[in-house]
Amino acid sequence: MVTVADEGPCAFCDIIAGRLESSRVYEDERVVAFMDIMPITRGHLLIVPRMHVHSLQALDEELGAHAFRVGHRLAKALYQSDVPCEGVNMFLADGEAAFQEVFHVHLHVIPRTSGDGFRIQADWRKRNRAELDATAQEVREGLRALAELRAER
Repeated sequence: MVTVADEGPCAFCDIIAGRLESSRVYEDERVVAFMDIMPITRGHLLIVPRMHVHSLQALDEELGAHAFRVGHRLAKALYQSDVPCEGVNMFLADGEAAFQEVFHVHLHVIPRTSGDGFRIQADWRKRNRAELDATAQEVREGLRALAELRAER
């Protein structure tokens, strides 16, 4: 298992290694899925890579895609199960500013029902086209920088 020395113990690494209890739903050679111990709703799942990965910056794209494929499959399973599920939120928090609490990449799969009380609140307001175009340009520049980094490897 790969870990960052100054991070200290990782609860998800301990769950994967069997040192902490979990209610596992799915596992394969790359990821493990288990019930969240502090669920937002009944059936709230977490999908975590077996290998310790601190952030999205460090996450291999194929491993990330695999985690989302497993999340998709488990969301479909929630709809077919007896867990109340009228909708699903898939959520990944990356970094302190995004309220990540366990610094091991993990994808939340949250079954939703009308009136379950869970809300995502934000300052939702329409932006003008010039602002959107400028932001799109900044993201495209980030993609170019990423491609250059890959080419250097």
